[in-house]
Amino acid sequence: MKRIVLLISFAVLASFGGRTVSAQGKYGPDSTECIKYLSYYTEYYKQKNYEAALPNWRLAYKYCPPTARYSMLSDGTTLIRNLINKNASNAVYKEQLIDSLMTIYDQRVEYWPKYKVASLNNKALDMYNYMKDEPVKLLEGLTDVVSKTGVKTKPNIFLLQLNTAVELYKMGMLEPEKVIDIYETGVETLAKITPKNDVERRSIEKNVTDFESIFIGSQVASCDNLISLFTPRYEADPQNLDLAKNIVRMMGLTDGCTDNDLFLKAVTTMYTMEPSYTSAYYLYKLYAGRNDMENAIKYMDEAIAYPESDNVTDAGYWFELAAFCYKNGNSAKAYSAAQEAAKLDEAIAGKAYMLIGTIWGSMVCSGNEIERRAPYWVAVDYMTKAKNADPSLASDAANLIRQYSAYYPQTAEAFMYDLTDGQSYTVSCGGMRAVTTVRTQK
Repeated sequence: MKRIVLLISFAVLASFGGRTVSAQGKYGPDSTECIKYLSYYTEYYKQKNYEAALPNWRLAYKYCPPTARYSMLSDGTTLIRNLINKNASNAVYKEQLIDSLMTIYDQRVEYWPKYKVASLNNKALDMYNYMKDEPVKLLEGLTDVVSKTGVKTKPNIFLLQLNTAVELYKMGMLEPEKVIDIYETGVETLAKITPKNDVERRSIEKNVTDFESIFIGSQVASCDNLISLFTPRYEADPQNLDLAKNIVRMMGLTDGCTDNDLFLKAVTTMYTMEPSYTSAYYLYKLYAGRNDMENAIKYMDEAIAYPESDNVTDAGYWFELAAFCYKNGNSAKAYSAAQEAAKLDEAIAGKAYMLIGTIWGSMVCSGNEIERRAPYWVAVDYMTKAKNADPSLASDAANLIRQYSAYYPQTAEAFMYDLTDGQSYTVSCGGMRAVTTVRTQK
């Protein structure tokens, strides 16, 4: 019986949704009862005694207009949330409580516009916490919140919205175009948020990274899907810079999707209308995808030269260029680019050193026996630096050190060229130069 009474009490929530606040004072026509139960529940609530606070809060909610006190509604969400958690195993009752919780959020938005954004953001979080078993309804709710709060949306809500859309897509309940639209809107909005401080800036950057990871991991954006979706849009408005940026960003994130006419056209629009390190970088991606070494290097060098790009970005660009050049046989450029990457960002120095070591270990040099084997000394030098800079590379680096060490010259061979262990030696090969130390096989 107690539960039935409780449910009936919560039924009054719906009636407040369309209720017009009367002119009978702040506390309504039943002001005495309103004030009394506001006082009763508040005392228990302050002590976090939610069990005792709940029945008094229900009566306060019954007798008070929603404009009586904002805390009555905000405290109510806490009390009902607590009740939902305690009744998680009762599906029917839990659903009714969730509906009541959403109604109170709607009242907070309607009657207390000063707190509208905070109320909507909190509503979105509670929707995600309690409505995952209704993904269609959840996505509609999250999308509604995002549309109303815009740049004031909490960044993690975009992640929840996209994650829900991806789950629906995997279940065959949402078209890929809808997921892509949600991703586009999210990226555009996140880019417009102005952080208040460095902590908030880093938080937003992390959310953007996670947002892109969810999208890429979903495999919604196949290259064919993107070309089919964006080609008619681009052809209808080829000078739309924002559209070009979206096309380039999304194709750039999709494996094997930078070598097509749409990408070329969109990048060209970006580069023509708004030259920047980003547009130069995407031109690098385009030419790298076509193995056009000369133009790829040209545009990457240009991207790095822009003062707007920071050291971390430049380091990533240098390393990407190094890997591209090494793959395409330009060891000298790969070597110099990897060195620049290591200088600019300690976080990728280990990977850069390992790449340099691999470059030296793969060199085929002319000359005498020592000159042909000397590159292995340099290779081991850099593998040692790699494992010291990044412990996660230690095992792979150690394996390569063992492989390269097997090619050291014999002691007798070194002696024939007047060389001994520990002696300084300059290696010059393939346009690269390095100072190392003589080592022989033991």
